[in-house]
Amino acid sequence: MSGLHPSAPSAADPQQGPRALLRLISGHVCLHASMAGMRLAAPLWALQHGYGPLAVGFLLALFSLSQVFLALPAGRFADRHGLRKPVSRAVVAATIGASAAVAFPHFVVLCFAALMMGGATGAASIALQRHVGRAAADATDLRRVFSWLSIGPAISNFLGPVCAGLLIDYAGVWLGGSAADRNGFVAAFALTALLPSLAWLCVRSTRELEPIVHAGGVAPSAWPLLKEPIMRRLLLVNWLLSSCWDVHTFVVPVLGHERGYSASVIGTILGAFAVAAAVVRVFLPMLAARLREWAVVTAAMVVTAVLFAVYPLMPSAWAMGVCSVLLGLALGTVQPMIMSMLHQITPHALHGQAIALRLMTINLSSVLMPMLFGTAGVVVGVSVVFWTVGALVGLGSHAAWGLRVGPHTGSP
Repeated sequence: MSGLHPSAPSAADPQQGPRALLRLISGHVCLHASMAGMRLAAPLWALQHGYGPLAVGFLLALFSLSQVFLALPAGRFADRHGLRKPVSRAVVAATIGASAAVAFPHFVVLCFAALMMGGATGAASIALQRHVGRAAADATDLRRVFSWLSIGPAISNFLGPVCAGLLIDYAGVWLGGSAADRNGFVAAFALTALLPSLAWLCVRSTRELEPIVHAGGVAPSAWPLLKEPIMRRLLLVNWLLSSCWDVHTFVVPVLGHERGYSASVIGTILGAFAVAAAVVRVFLPMLAARLREWAVVTAAMVVTAVLFAVYPLMPSAWAMGVCSVLLGLALGTVQPMIMSMLHQITPHALHGQAIALRLMTINLSSVLMPMLFGTAGVVVGVSVVFWTVGALVGLGSHAAWGLRVGPHTGSP
C-alpha cells in the first residue's frame, strides 16, 4: 500500500487490563448516555412546543456540527496529550451545555446544548478509542478490545433515552403536575447534566501510555491518509452505516409522535435497538479470532437494507420494537470491525487523527442528513427516508466486500 504504513499493534500493557478497560467503558457509558438522553428529550420538547420535523432535524444536526470542526483538532490534541486531559475538558463542556438546558429550557438553548454535548462526546470518544487501540497487543486483541469498548455507547443508547423518557413522563406527576410537563423535561435535562461528572470519576485514575516521539519533533498530518483507496473505502462504508443510526434516531421519534406513542414507549423502542447492539458486542470478543472485518460489515449492510425496507410498514409499537432489536444486532457489529481495520492500516503517530477523520466524515453527514431527513419528512413522509437510506446501504455493500483485500491479505 503506497504511502500508508500499517502499524503493528503495541505490546499489551499489564496495567491496561480488564479493570482499566472496565473503567473506560463505564466513563464512556456515562458521557455518551448524557448526549443520548438529550438527543431524545430535546426533540420531544421541540415537538411538544409546536416545532415541526424540519426544526427537529436541525436540532439533531447540531449534535454533530461541532464534531465536524473539532474532530481533527481533538485528534491532534489526543495524540499530544493522551487520555485524561481531553476527557476532562470534554466533561466540562458537556456539563455546561446540559446545565444551560436545565436553567433555560428553550429551543435556542437546546441548540446550544446540542453543540456543546456533541462536541464534548466526540472529543472524549477520540481520546478513549486512541488509548484503547494503542494498548492492544495484536489484530485479534484489537477486535476484542474495540468490541468491549463499543458496548459503552450501546448501553448508553439504552440508558439515556429510556431514563430520559421515564423522567419526562413521570417526574412531573411525582411533583404534582402532569406527564410531559415542564418539570418532566427539566428533570430529564438535569440527568444529562449529572452524568458527565460520573464519567470523569471513572476515567481520572487511568494511567497514561508512553507518549510517541516524532522524528524531528513535528507531528505528521493525517490528510495524506485520504489518498489511500482502502482508507476512502473504509470511510465510505462507515458513513453509510452511521447514516442508518442517524435515520433511526430521527425517524422513530417522529413516527412514534405521529402514531400517538408516549415518550417512554418511543424511548423504549430506541432503547431496544441499543440493548441489541450491546448484546451482540458482548459476544464479539469471544469470536474475535474467527471473525473477518470485511465479512461482518458486508453482512451487516445487507441485513440493514432489508430491515429498512420493512420497518415503516410495522403496524404497532411491538412490531417496531422487533425491527429495532434486529437492526441493533446488525449495526452493533460494525463499529468494532471498522475501528480494528482503522488501527491496522494507520501508523501509531496518526491514530488520534485517523479516528478524527472517521468522526469528522460521519458527523459532516450527520449535520446535513437530519435536515435533509426533516425536509423529506415534510415533503414525502418519513417512510420514504427509511426506504431511500436502505437502498443506498444495500448498494454500498459492494464497497464493504472490497475491504476483504485490506489488513488481512495485504495491500490492494
